[in-house]
Amino acid sequence: ARAWPGPTPLSLPAEKHLVLLRDGRTLIGFLRSIDQFANLVLHQTVERIHVGKKYGDIPRGIFVVRGENVVLLGEIDLEKESDTPLQQVSIEEILEEQRVELQAKQESEKLKVQALKERGLSVPRADTLDEY
Repeated sequence: ARAWPGPTPLSLPAEKHLVLLRDGRTLIGFLRSIDQFANLVLHQTVERIHVGKKYGDIPRGIFVVRGENVVLLGEIDLEKESDTPLQQVSIEEILEEQRVELQAKQESEKLKVQALKERGLSVPRADTLDEY
């Protein structure tokens, strides 16, 4: 038996897990290893993109995630996963819908900043708030 901490390879029957990252991405895959810092190794990973009531999965394969980027890690109930009200669409379609949604958000943000500027107020840029 080892006396020091380190990654734990999981030899149990693999369970599907969902990982939410700090940058907002959602990964779904089989958890193969985890350590005391929540560093993860996922196998047969897909990146799931949600837009409205639709989703698309982009295959990513083996994925290594640094623990500092993990916001949430949870096991997926395979029985409930198939009962989702979401509709699966092609990668191209979901990426296009994501682009349109992002464009609408950016336009809305521009209007908000402009309205605040007209009232003599300023909004800090989002990238300045991300410093530790």
